Amino acid sequence: MARSVSTAAPILSIYRDFLSLLVYILSLFGIESTAESERTRFSPPPVHIYGADCEGVMVMLVKQAAHVLELLEYFAREQKTASLADLCAYFGWPRSSTFNLIQTLVERGFLYEPKARGGFYPTGRWLALAQEIASAEPLPKAALALLRDLAETTGETIWIAAPSGQHAVLLSVIQSAQAVRYTAEPGKRVPIHGTASGQAIMSQMSAAQTAAILRKAVFERFGPGTPMSVEEVEQSIAESLRRGSFRSASAFSRDLGGISVPLVLGGRLFSVTVAGPLFRIESRMEDTAIEIHRAIARQLGDEYLRKNVPNLHRLLE
Repeated sequence: MARSVSTAAPILSIYRDFLSLLVYILSLFGIESTAESERTRFSPPPVHIYGADCEGVMVMLVKQAAHVLELLEYFAREQKTASLADLCAYFGWPRSSTFNLIQTLVERGFLYEPKARGGFYPTGRWLALAQEIASAEPLPKAALALLRDLAETTGETIWIAAPSGQHAVLLSVIQSAQAVRYTAEPGKRVPIHGTASGQAIMSQMSAAQTAAILRKAVFERFGPGTPMSVEEVEQSIAESLRRGSFRSASAFSRDLGGISVPLVLGGRLFSVTVAGPLFRIESRMEDTAIEIHRAIARQLGDEYLRKNVPNLHRLLE
């Protein structure tokens, strides 16, 4: 069944632009497509793409782009450095083409040598770009329904955030109608380690991902509730998981607070947050956390948190 025009167009555009960019960059560094004839193991099939402007067009996968993707999959699987000789032997690629590919990625900041002559490994630039792309992906309908539900039941400002490097970026926001409220707009970034929204997201990351974020974290005092050390962040995440919700009070914005719960939707990490002025929300944080759990049960199912966020204490049991 073909995708609708509204969802197919952005996906098609990203796919086409990504492949075009890869081919262009690789061509600048002299990677010849004819060299691929020396390697016959990989012969990708044609792909049919259906969308707003190319209904039924058959697209041949570009081999130079496929090389880059295979390289990423290799590092994700092996999780160790690899030399030029290692990669040539593993993939059966010509040495000259492999050298040009590696140098291209090194020059563009996508690969580096952790130790001199110790092999190559991907930099964090891949993760940063992937998170930027993912942050622009349309939210699932259930997530938007959850926002509307919480806006009605709490009367406060509600948002869903996603990770973006050292920040959590607000993807969708419903502003409170009250005169005194937490004002936020889609696209706003907050420190991922220093806010309830960010820590809720971090709680669903692997230990390696969390450690990488904390190594780069800048501990700047925004308010009396700002965590100022790695230990404080780790302790806050652990306590919040046991409590069933993440809380902040004057952590990033003075006199404002929020209650967050992590979400995992379609393999992507999010957090949903209810935020407002402390004079109104601080005494209601526990009740608000329960309201978030109830809304999640209504919109995503009674078993959602148990199945998708198993390390979070469930408040409705």
